[in-house]
Amino acid sequence: MRVLACRTDNDGDVLLTGPAVRALAASAEVDVLAAPAGAGAARLLPGVRDVLVLDPPWSGYAPPAVDAAALDAFVAEVRGRAYDAAVVFTSFHQSPLPLALLLRLAGVPRLAAASEDYPGSLLDVRHRREAPGLPERHEVEAMLDLAGAAGFALPDGDDGRLRVRDDLPDARAALGGALPAGPYVVVHPGASVPARAPLPGQAAEAVAQLAAEGRAVVVTGGPGERELTARVAGRRGTDLGGRTDLPLLAAVLAGADAVVVGNTGPAHLAAAVGTPVVSWFAPVVPAARWAPYGVARVVLGDQAAACAGTRARECPVPGHPCLAGVDTPRLVAAVDALAPIPTPGGAP
Repeated sequence: MRVLACRTDNDGDVLLTGPAVRALAASAEVDVLAAPAGAGAARLLPGVRDVLVLDPPWSGYAPPAVDAAALDAFVAEVRGRAYDAAVVFTSFHQSPLPLALLLRLAGVPRLAAASEDYPGSLLDVRHRREAPGLPERHEVEAMLDLAGAAGFALPDGDDGRLRVRDDLPDARAALGGALPAGPYVVVHPGASVPARAPLPGQAAEAVAQLAAEGRAVVVTGGPGERELTARVAGRRGTDLGGRTDLPLLAAVLAGADAVVVGNTGPAHLAAAVGTPVVSWFAPVVPAARWAPYGVARVVLGDQAAACAGTRARECPVPGHPCLAGVDTPRLVAAVDALAPIPTPGGAP
């Protein structure tokens, strides 16, 4: 059986869909359809045979204009692969129906998705994500629930946590000695959505205080965040801004004692490699759905702030109080709780 698993969001969203993809892969050959912003994460997921890429005009922070030729080419490619089924994974506020229509045009005979909108003949399995009166579930659990409704389950022994492939690069070899020789903590100050990131000065103070208690601190960020990571690292941290692609970042996070990060993709990447997470978590989206999953974690930030539930991309409240109110001693204490500093004798 050949199945197409679809998640056309960012890297973090794709990582959270990973356990559901493994459920599909337990009894089928699985390809993943991802957006350009999530294709890197899709290639890291266990159980994935191939990754298709589509930049959909109905999704993303800066969606492209409708391109009939590109959509026709996508339909032709999917038709040529002759999938037996597809499962369209979406967040609670997204519609799966535009993609379902294209998949129907491509001849996919069985489609499953969660949809509040009437799907007509577009879906064979119309799943409801939230049951009335029940608490909202984490994104991972909601995606697994959809996979179950489509007839797929995790195999025995799979605990449903996030995972990436085992063949990550050797971070120390790849970075030419830039990583500290001993234990280290990662601080990742940026985010694709500015409202979900800490203030730069706040992140810089965290690096300085973690270093002051004797920790080696590594600061990570993408190519467009070099100025930010240089500022945050200062003289006390190791600046890796722009030096890691996604597999190498996963390897750096896997070697860390803990990761301090906002609600963004690297938080979920840290969870996928099993590293404890201290999360600067702005409540513009609910922590119940989006907090780091399946690892030791501390979620910091005022979850009842005025921005709660707004899904704002830019902070709607002057001063970013939901995260600015997280004082550095509390953050350092959270890191110490998750990753105690070893004593000279070797015991924590």
